[in-house]
Amino acid sequence: MNTQDIFGIIPPMITPFDRQGDVDEGLHRAEVRYMIGTGVHGVTVCGSTGEGHSLNTHETRQVTAWAVEEAQGRIPVITGIICNSTRAAIERGKAVADLGVAALQVTPVHYLFRPDGGAMLRFFDEISQATALPVIIYNVVPWSYLSPRLLVRILEQVDGVIGVKQSASDLKALADLLLLADTEALCRKDVRILSAVDSFLYPSFALGAHGAVAAILTAAPKACVEMWNAVESEDHRRAKQLHEHLLGVWNAIDHPNLPANVKTALRLQGRNGGFPRAPMPASSPSQEAEIRNALNGRIGTG
Repeated sequence: MNTQDIFGIIPPMITPFDRQGDVDEGLHRAEVRYMIGTGVHGVTVCGSTGEGHSLNTHETRQVTAWAVEEAQGRIPVITGIICNSTRAAIERGKAVADLGVAALQVTPVHYLFRPDGGAMLRFFDEISQATALPVIIYNVVPWSYLSPRLLVRILEQVDGVIGVKQSASDLKALADLLLLADTEALCRKDVRILSAVDSFLYPSFALGAHGAVAAILTAAPKACVEMWNAVESEDHRRAKQLHEHLLGVWNAIDHPNLPANVKTALRLQGRNGGFPRAPMPASSPSQEAEIRNALNGRIGTG
């Protein structure tokens, strides 16, 4: 697969755990098959929604391998890496390098330490060189946040970095990044600018984002695929209707225990996402009621 294969709706999959906190292979494989059946354009594993911060290297390899096996080359599989050192990130990237993943989605360090711009550039450069895999920067950590100009600098100077997943509820940063990335050099490189601004996916697509990797895609993949297709066909009336429904779902699941709430949304729609891994709490009764109402089209404001 090449860079152009990374586009559209790419749900960041949950990682299903059993009551003991072990990864459930059967549930994971079933969810990959379900996602493919909805028409998604790719999947991401081991990201934030997948509680990737709680996975070890062996589990990351297992989860990735199962997803690649189920995908059978039909859609790209991206592996998330959430680590606190270059060494640890390289170890995890090398662990999946032989599995056929399309790219690594790499989060800046998330402990209370912020590398400067040069150190941040070297972090992504060393990972891409050591693993020989394309890297997508997951710009989400508030205290290790990368400005649009720094992101473009890394995209320009590091051959192995081929895209950015812009998160942190920052549509302005996404718009600035799309504008700054529209240079001849980066267009030739065919960089991928992906939205993780869950509440504004419709405007993200309208502004020209190449796709999305966002929790709401996992909670409601069919509606998100339909919204992508609506924007592509310039049916903005339908896209706005879907945006309003999805915003209600996002408002219901957007809490500190977001991955647990996504799993609740799956269960309420007949999909078994297992349990969250401790110490993350399961959805509270009030959260579950709010999620149920949102899925049924009764819109809340969060």
